[in-house]
Amino acid sequence: MAQTFEVSILGSSSALPTSQRHPTAQLINVAERYFLVDCGEGTQIQLRRYHFRMQRINHILISHLHGDHFFGLVGLLSSMHLLGRVQTLHLYHPPGLKEIIDIQMRYSCTALKFPIEYHVHDLEQPKLLFEDKVMEVHSFPLNHRIPCCGFVFREKPRPFLINKEKVTSLRVPVSQMGALKRGEDVTLADGTIVPNAELTCGRTKPRSYSFCSDTIFDLSVIQYIKNSDLLYHEATFADDMMERAKTTFHSTAREAGQVARQAEAGKLIIGHFSARYHDTGILLQEALSEFPETVAAEEGKTYSIDEQLIVQKKE
Repeated sequence: MAQTFEVSILGSSSALPTSQRHPTAQLINVAERYFLVDCGEGTQIQLRRYHFRMQRINHILISHLHGDHFFGLVGLLSSMHLLGRVQTLHLYHPPGLKEIIDIQMRYSCTALKFPIEYHVHDLEQPKLLFEDKVMEVHSFPLNHRIPCCGFVFREKPRPFLINKEKVTSLRVPVSQMGALKRGEDVTLADGTIVPNAELTCGRTKPRSYSFCSDTIFDLSVIQYIKNSDLLYHEATFADDMMERAKTTFHSTAREAGQVARQAEAGKLIIGHFSARYHDTGILLQEALSEFPETVAAEEGKTYSIDEQLIVQKKE
């Protein structure tokens, strides 16, 4: 059965929202586990606009404390509260965010009906943020004006798919099914060893999505995002604003393409567009010149990472 792996864009603008674009926010769905990545102003409106149920979100990840990445958070928490949420919310964040939330709740005399479990980022080195039997989420440091991190969402290896017809014909014992699913060879009752590749149809390749929030052009991130099936990288400016990009610790679209190419990503999504670009076509073209598998983030659009079957070679 196919397992969902989707990235939905809720906001694609940089510091200033426009009439057409909102600040950064994305919703990640891996096997019905929902993660909100950043929460710029208007995120809860975007969730409603595109018919996502906010109460299904149990994990929120904030990359850094520039307002366009978290100013929508308190409003979202308040709405969850008013809608009767009681389930624990896990919030992964830079140091200082809990204090910001506590102050706003205190001065509005709001006592949330649901608990928040705060998880503070390690902004100096990679860190495992979340893990279960299906997937894991890691953070990694980015090079921005203030402490900032990116995130990698990665599936765990899934079991090998058993060839039922072959298994039945060879009378493989039920006790050997676990070994088959793990990719091991099996031993029949007469002592014959049968290679795993003879009895399985392969398995689906673990998929991954990497989110590079605000960052100056920095190839050191490649060690964390290498071979991502889908990569998001900020592309705030075009080439003619290169100096502005360096001054503000942002990247150009061409630089985003260079990162994707050297990371050997499957596909690149560029976003975090400066409000000066009413038409993001120039940004897309510059990124495409470096990495042909590039798309410009479109708000309301969901990007799926398709499953790919990996078949073992038979000796």
